[in-house]
Amino acid sequence: MRVAVARSGRTVDSEAMAAKPPGGVMREVVGVDGSEVALAAVRWAAADAALHRTTLRLVCAAPRTPGELGPEATRQGTSMVTDERLRWLSKAASTAAVAAADLDIEQEVREGDPGAVLLEESEHARRLVVGTRGLGEFTGVQLALGSTAELVAMRARCPVVVVPEAVDLEGTAQRPVIVGVDGSRVGEPAVAVAFAEASDRRVPLVAVHVWSDVAVDEWFTDDSRDWESISQAEERVLAERLAGWQERYPEVPVRRVVARDRPVRYLVEHGAEGQLIVVGSRGRGSMTGMMLGSTSRALLHCAPCPLMVVRGSED
Repeated sequence: MRVAVARSGRTVDSEAMAAKPPGGVMREVVGVDGSEVALAAVRWAAADAALHRTTLRLVCAAPRTPGELGPEATRQGTSMVTDERLRWLSKAASTAAVAAADLDIEQEVREGDPGAVLLEESEHARRLVVGTRGLGEFTGVQLALGSTAELVAMRARCPVVVVPEAVDLEGTAQRPVIVGVDGSRVGEPAVAVAFAEASDRRVPLVAVHVWSDVAVDEWFTDDSRDWESISQAEERVLAERLAGWQERYPEVPVRRVVARDRPVRYLVEHGAEGQLIVVGSRGRGSMTGMMLGSTSRALLHCAPCPLMVVRGSED
């Protein structure tokens, strides 16, 4: 598909853009689908791209018009879909420009399924940003959690930020970054990203290690365990996972939280106090492969602030 791409006030041809960004420059990619939720994602991504001094890339997928409709109908259908997507991109670009001045913005309509398009974009993206819900492609009905959002969070090759529908981004700049630390080495990349984000945003980091386990709680009563010893052991787990990172980022104040609770419940209850929650894509007890861990999957549905899912090296 050949469409116009606006970048910094200039217009270039989308076919001239290679799959890999020129010079290997990593862009912040946002999926745009015409919904208000997507515009919330655009606002967050614009501010984030400005903070990290990177290009904001707005991508909108256009499904292929069925060829069995005939050449003329196919041509007209494709034209109508492309025009609609260009209007969506124009509104998104205007929204981004208001959210962050002097931002280098790219726009592109790409032919294909939204999930497949964004996964391909993730191969060369610094991070991928989507809204929690999108418009149904044919019905226009919003889904409880967009299938595209869950797909990219599960399989993208870069960190994915999912922005809630009702998130209020005003007045959050001084709030801390919150990272969920599950105690596994698979979660190390999430800890690394969380420290970097807190440093760049000049805010404290809250490192949360919630150690209660449903399976364990079902088999043992409170009287049958030495909770103080368990708590001390879990505090050591958190300290081990943070070791080295505090030395690398001495400017980041760190508050350690070790709690006996359910990870999702704790992060949802306290997440509203932060500006960003960072979690790994899977943790202890989760399945291997391209599957989200139970905590990160549940948070996709109910996180009170933007959620960043960082895939581990073993994913």
